[in-house]
Amino acid sequence: MMRRLALGLTVVVVPPLLLAAWVAWPLPDGLTAPAAAPAIVVADRYGVPLRGTRAGDGTRARWVSIAELDPDLITAFIAVEDRRFFEHHGVDWRAVARAVRDDLRTRRIVSGASTLSMQTARLLVGSDRGVAGKLSQSLWALRLERHLTKQAILEQYLNRVHLGEGTIGVGAATALYFDASPSDVSAGQAALLAGLAHAPANENPFASRERARRVRARAIRRMRADGFIAEGDARRALAEPIIASAARTPFLAPHFTTRVLRWADDSALWLGRASGSDGVLRTSLDLQLQTAIEAEVKHTVDVLGDRGVREAATVVLDNSTGEVLAWVGSPDFWSDTAGQTDMVVSPRQPGSALKPFVYGLAFDRGFTAATVLPDIAREYQTSVGLYRPRNYDHRFHGPVRVREALGSSYNIPAVETAERLGPASVVSVLHAAGFDSLRQNADWYGLGIALGNGDVTLLELANAYRALANGGMWRPVRWRAAGRAAERGGRRVISPQSAAIVLDILSDAEARIPAFGISTPFDFGFPVAVKTGTSRHFTDNWAIAVTGRFTVAVWVGNFNGQAMQGVSGITGAGPLLHRAVLESAKRYSPGAFATPRQVGAVAATVCRLSGMRAGPECPTASEWFIPGTEPVDACDWHQHGVVSMPATYADWLATQGAAGADVKARIASATNGFRIVSPLDGDRYSVPPSVDRRYSTVALRAAGASAPVRWTVDGHPVTAPRLTLVPGSHVIRAVSGAATREVRIVVEGGPDVR
Repeated sequence: MMRRLALGLTVVVVPPLLLAAWVAWPLPDGLTAPAAAPAIVVADRYGVPLRGTRAGDGTRARWVSIAELDPDLITAFIAVEDRRFFEHHGVDWRAVARAVRDDLRTRRIVSGASTLSMQTARLLVGSDRGVAGKLSQSLWALRLERHLTKQAILEQYLNRVHLGEGTIGVGAATALYFDASPSDVSAGQAALLAGLAHAPANENPFASRERARRVRARAIRRMRADGFIAEGDARRALAEPIIASAARTPFLAPHFTTRVLRWADDSALWLGRASGSDGVLRTSLDLQLQTAIEAEVKHTVDVLGDRGVREAATVVLDNSTGEVLAWVGSPDFWSDTAGQTDMVVSPRQPGSALKPFVYGLAFDRGFTAATVLPDIAREYQTSVGLYRPRNYDHRFHGPVRVREALGSSYNIPAVETAERLGPASVVSVLHAAGFDSLRQNADWYGLGIALGNGDVTLLELANAYRALANGGMWRPVRWRAAGRAAERGGRRVISPQSAAIVLDILSDAEARIPAFGISTPFDFGFPVAVKTGTSRHFTDNWAIAVTGRFTVAVWVGNFNGQAMQGVSGITGAGPLLHRAVLESAKRYSPGAFATPRQVGAVAATVCRLSGMRAGPECPTASEWFIPGTEPVDACDWHQHGVVSMPATYADWLATQGAAGADVKARIASATNGFRIVSPLDGDRYSVPPSVDRRYSTVALRAAGASAPVRWTVDGHPVTAPRLTLVPGSHVIRAVSGAATREVRIVVEGGPDVR
C-alpha cells in the first residue's frame, strides 16, 4: 500500500518539480544574442550606397533595440498577434481553450493560440509542427517569461520575425518596403508589417499590392476593435497608398563589393568596428569615377567586338593611400557568358608588363639606362632546351640602350637582362612587388619570366606599379576609406633612384617612338608613365599608367582565352587606358611623380649609340644615373666620322642580310643627332570646320637633343607640347643649344582660329 502511494506521489509531484526546475534554469548562453551576421549597406567613400548585404543565411536583417521602435509598430503586432501579451505569463490559457473549442467544432486546426512569447520561442529554438511543436513552444515560452522582461521578448520577436522578400525583423522590412526607419513609420505601415507575419511570402507589397492592402485592412480593424487606434487614425491609415519603395537596395560596383565582402568575412572585426552603429560599411570606392570607368569598359568591347574582343577590366588605385577608387571586373556583371568573372583578380599572363621590374632590379645591380644591350638573334640554353626569344615586330634592332629597350618594349634585351641577373633574382623582386600569383619556382619560369610567362592579376599589377610611384616601396591595397597616406612600413622592391629612372623612361615619348610611332594613346597634358603588355597568342592585352596621384591598370581580352585579331597595346588596351586616365584626372589631380634628380640621381651626357661618355663626334643624349654608375670611359664607337661597333654587333650585322640593313639604318638615324620627329617636313593636315580647336592639334617632338628644346612657329615662341592647327603654311623651328632644325607644314580647311 505504501509503495503504491509513493509511486502515485512521484507521478503527481515529480513532473511539476522537474518542469519548475527546467523553467528556472538559466537560458543557454547566446540564445538571445543578436544575429552574428546582420545585414549591412556597403557604401562608397562619400556614403553613397553601393549594395545591401544579407545575413549569412541569405536573409536581410538589421537588429533594432526596442527603444528605437516606433510605438505604432509595437501596438500593431500586439493587436494582431497577442492582444493579452502583457496579461499572460507565456501561454494564454483563454486563447488555448478557445482554440481547442474551435478546432473540435470544425474538426481541423483553425487556431493555434500562439502568443508572442511562443512565437519568439519558435524563432529562437525552432520546433516541429503539430501538437508536439506547440507543447515545446509553450514550455520555452514559460522559460523565456521567467528570465526576460516583456520588453526584451518583444525586442527578440520584432527583430526575428520573417516579413517577406528575405527580410528578418522590422528594421530590414521598413527599409525594404518603405525606405524608412523603424523609428518613424505610419500607422498604416505598422499595420501592414504586423499583417505580414502570417503569410509574408504571398502578401507583401512586392508580391501583390492588392493582397497587401487586404492584410493591412484586417490588421487595422483589429487595432481599432481592441482600442489600439482611434477611429480617425484608422480611416487615415486605411487611406494610405500601398507603395513599395521604388528604389530597392542597390547593387552597384558588383565585382568590387563582392570582393569586399570576402575580405570582410570576419564580421566581428568589420561590422563591430568599421561599419559603426548605422550599419553602413564605407569603402574607398568613388562611385562617380566607377560609373564613368564602367561606361568606358563597355565602350571598349563594343568598339573592338569585330576584332574578337569580348571582355575588358580596369582598376584605379590612389598612390599615397592604396585605396581602390574604381574596380570594373567585366563589361557586364549580369552577362550569361561569364560576366561574373572578375578579371581584376583573375590571374593571366601579363606579357611585357613585368619588364620595368626586371630593369629596376638591374639598375640596383649596376646597370644603367645607358647600358647597351644586344637586340640580335640569340639562343639561351635552359633546362628545357634552347630558348630563342623574338621581338613583337619580328625584327632585330642591334645595340640598344636600356632606355630605348624598355621604352619600346623590346623582348630580346629584357631576356638578356634576366639572364645576367638570374631568373631567381627576377622572381624574387617580383614577389617583393606583390605578385603573389607567381607560385612556381624560378626554374619553372626560366628566362621567360622577363616576358611575363607567369600568371598575375590586374590588381597585383596596378599595386606593383603604384610601388614605383612610391619610391620603390610596396604596401597593400586598401578597400576601406582611409583619407590619409599609407602608414610607414611595407617592403622595399627597388631603390628610390631605380624607381624614378624607370618612371622617367616609361614617361619618355621619344623612347617609345621606334616601336610605337609618334602618335599613341599615351599622350597626355601631364606626366604619365605608361607600359603595355601582350601575352602569347594575343589572348591578353594590358596597359598601365602611373601619375603622381593615381595608378590605372586595364586588361582587354577574352575570358575563355580566345585570341584577339590584330589587337595590340596601342589599339586594344591603350585607348581604354587613355580614357580611364582622363576620367580619373577629372576627379583627382594627377600631379607628378618624383623625378630622378629629386631622389638623388645624377645626369650625364652619353653617346646615343654606345651609351658611353660622349665624345666630340657622338650624337648625344642626357641620361640619369644612380650615383657611382655614370660612364667613365669615353665612347670609342665614333672615330674620324666612322661608326665602329664592337665585334658582337659588327659580325652579326654582316650575316643578317635585310635584317642587318634595318639595323644599319637605325644606327644611321641615331647618328643623325638632333632632329624634329613631329610634325615631319612636308606634312599636310586637313581640319574639318566642325572640329573644336582644342582637338585640332599636333604634337611637337624632337629627338637627339643635347639641351632643352625651344620651339617657334612662324617666328612666334610656343611653349605648349601640342600645336593648334591653323589654316595656311607654317614654318616650325626647334632649337637645342647651338643646333637648329626646321620643317614646313600646310594646314587646309577649318575656320581661322588663330
